[in-house]
Amino acid sequence: MQVNETLAEGLRHEFQISFSAAEIAAKADARLVNLKDKVKLDGFRPGKVPVSHLKKVYGRSLMVETIEDTIRDTNMQIVTDHGFKLAGNPKVTMPSEAKEIEDILAGKSDLNYSVAIEVVPAIELADFKTFAIEKPVVDVTDVDVDEGIKRIADQNRSYSTRAEGAKAENSDRVTITFKGTIGGELFEGGSSEDVLVVLGSNALIPGFEEQLVGIGVGETRIVKAPFPNNYADSELAGKEAEFETTASMIEMPDDIQIDDQFAQTIGLDTLDQLKKAVRERLAAEFARAMRQHVKRALFDRLDETHKFETPPTLVEEEFEQVWKSITTEMETNKKTFADEDTTEEAAREEYRRIADRRVRLSLVLSDIGEKNGISVTDDEINRALINRARQMPGREKEIWDYYQKNPQAMAQIRAPIFEDKVVDFILELANVTEKNVTREDLYKDHEMHGAEV
Repeated sequence: MQVNETLAEGLRHEFQISFSAAEIAAKADARLVNLKDKVKLDGFRPGKVPVSHLKKVYGRSLMVETIEDTIRDTNMQIVTDHGFKLAGNPKVTMPSEAKEIEDILAGKSDLNYSVAIEVVPAIELADFKTFAIEKPVVDVTDVDVDEGIKRIADQNRSYSTRAEGAKAENSDRVTITFKGTIGGELFEGGSSEDVLVVLGSNALIPGFEEQLVGIGVGETRIVKAPFPNNYADSELAGKEAEFETTASMIEMPDDIQIDDQFAQTIGLDTLDQLKKAVRERLAAEFARAMRQHVKRALFDRLDETHKFETPPTLVEEEFEQVWKSITTEMETNKKTFADEDTTEEAAREEYRRIADRRVRLSLVLSDIGEKNGISVTDDEINRALINRARQMPGREKEIWDYYQKNPQAMAQIRAPIFEDKVVDFILELANVTEKNVTREDLYKDHEMHGAEV
């Protein structure tokens, strides 16, 4: 066997490998001898099949297996000898001429092939004790709790029929029947009967509900409203429609007394219990948003302090995934790059930068975990999987079996657990200071940026 490195450029390495025909033949013959004691052929006693006969029957398939195993083992040896950490699977280039391939399989020619390897660079980790991370802190106030209870009350509000002759007001619930046309023609899905709509809820397309204010029972109006450009049905998106709309009932919202009796209507014994439940839910929501803020700040520091060449193949794969998601969303919403005040070229450059950052930070997090013995246990994965299954009542076993049988899906369960454990490890070392902020500032910042790996 001869192995010659023909390229060592950045993270790319290429090798030319050569095995003589005699070496490959010897490996194949060893397989034949091993097969002799296992195979059963008509006309021969077990273990007595001549090797020459086995070669006639199995020679070609064994030669293929021998070559495949030789290439795999040699590639692994190259990786081990050079201390490479692979960024992806080695890319093997075999002879392409049919006659050359046949001669190799027949044992008449040497096996010559090349392998291209892309590696992960050595990463010099920063001193995490020098990291200064600011954590926003938001306390749940009584006002927050009261607003949360009011939203619950609005969702559970009852309605009473307005007096005869009354006209619909904003916040009233109106029962309508409508028939929609575009260009004078009825369109699929544009007609419905006895639809309940709360005026001002924005449940219908923009401009529809506002034109129903003042309508009376039995009155028919022509409502003109355009479908949004990003409407789910692309056949209707952006088109102007007219709806012949008739109101059959008008109901006004009943007053709601926020007390123990109201709490009991939603399954709690007292108003205090309801307040406690709302406070706990809001505290959990705030905690998730604060965590995302801290992670984003930490990732920004990791990005600033770890600059190295990223494996091009990994970046390209990540970019393709991101770009496909972006373009699919734009097509669905019927948007162009001009609508986003950019060009396709500029957008590609920006999302390639994002892909590079994601790959680099993923490599950094992986390296931190590896060097500090951070791993995800089977119990942690199982707990996460059980929680995922519980989100789909009645299908728990189906969900469990799906993940157990799909390594890629299971990796999606493992990844966020690993990421959070590495983040917690770094934060233990970093200098984390708290800063009180408003709820509005927390969510404004959270929506604008998000956490990005």
